[in-house]
Amino acid sequence: MMGLSDQAILEQLQALDRMHHLHPFTDPQAVKKAAPFVIEQAKGAYITGQEIRLLDAMAGLGCVNIGYGREEMADVAVEAIRTLSYYHSFSAVSNPYAAALAGKIASLAPAGLNKVFFANSGSEANETLIKLAYLYWRRKGQPSKRILISRDYSYHGSTLATTRLNGNAPMIEDFGLAGGDDVLQATSPFWYRCGGDLEPEEFGLAAARDVEKKILEAGAENVAAVIAEPIQGTMGAIVPPDSYWPELSRICTEHDVLLIADEVVTGFGRTGHWFAQETFGFEADMMALAKGLSSGYAPISAAVISDEIADVIEDKGGVLHHGFTTSGHPLASALALKNIEIIETEGHVEKVHADIGPYFSKKLKTLEDHPLVGEVRVSGLIAGVELAKDKRSREQYPLEASVCNHVGQMALVRGLIVRPAGNVVVLCPPFIITHAEVDFLVGVMRDALDETQRALESS
Repeated sequence: MMGLSDQAILEQLQALDRMHHLHPFTDPQAVKKAAPFVIEQAKGAYITGQEIRLLDAMAGLGCVNIGYGREEMADVAVEAIRTLSYYHSFSAVSNPYAAALAGKIASLAPAGLNKVFFANSGSEANETLIKLAYLYWRRKGQPSKRILISRDYSYHGSTLATTRLNGNAPMIEDFGLAGGDDVLQATSPFWYRCGGDLEPEEFGLAAARDVEKKILEAGAENVAAVIAEPIQGTMGAIVPPDSYWPELSRICTEHDVLLIADEVVTGFGRTGHWFAQETFGFEADMMALAKGLSSGYAPISAAVISDEIADVIEDKGGVLHHGFTTSGHPLASALALKNIEIIETEGHVEKVHADIGPYFSKKLKTLEDHPLVGEVRVSGLIAGVELAKDKRSREQYPLEASVCNHVGQMALVRGLIVRPAGNVVVLCPPFIITHAEVDFLVGVMRDALDETQRALESS
């Protein structure tokens, strides 16, 4: 990579980017007003760009679990490209890396989830699961089961189908995707915002039973699946009450509705177990995996289905008319295998569960005494710092006040990357973060909150 210490080269790249690069989840006008920040390199838990070094408390987009710039990952990439740069997996063709990776995922997955379909992103994995759910019910002679139930504050992807599942109004309304009765939204288990006077465990049961209400209103004979993130990461690191997931699982089983666990963020150790299903005590019929599968070193995702679903799909025969050019790509599969090996051999899941996760939680929760903080939610190495205009009533700041964005900017100028999400500061650091780096993170967050409070008081 060319060095960006040369100001002329940097400005040329920024000009090209501004003219030709349409950025995801970015206001194009913002790029026109200010040159994009060009990141040149990354190592460990830090990224560097334009001679600025930042601790990345978001691990990219909650994906770089093993940290940046691992030499062993580079070695695997070189070997895979030299050995088998590409071949497809259509028409019963495989490659050593994809075959081994499918077996590895099945060996780690919760019991009964043994069949793996490879894709390239969490969106594609979730859309694959939707199609497989439809196929399953059709082959069982129940084609009327087409309705999908999602939840408020959910995020399942950016394809046409997965966008409609999201609890993010602008993503739906901007593209004219609202309407239709095949996707229903249920209450999120977001106690802080939605719990009212109920205790958290009471509210967890009530939120699960709102899903049941939606099933009964639609008719269970018409509902294909409930799709839900164990922790709703993108919209605020929403950690559900402990009562929620066992009750939701019971409801789906009772009404013969498939349960899809979107473990794109939580899979591969984020919550201190290999999968959040273990953390929250439930078993899904299907699950989506992506971010932590390769730690972001290559685009890859997996749609994993139960033996029972696979048996119905396979025993009926016929071609599975679904797939992607790069499904099971040799390079991506090789990197995912090595990533999982690193997580295993370095004991990261155990460390998140018993060491760095509890330390992260203990230190971060000290921020709950700050006047701007309503609560701090933590599970393993994912957290949400909820801002509150009034701590007693749990009143939010109006979004147009951009209070959360101000906190994020104040953290950034102090050397820390976090993710503002409405009125929540989301943190999702790499597994390799140290105790000292957690201390730095929490100190910066307190300074950023103090600076924001002063700005609010002076306005």
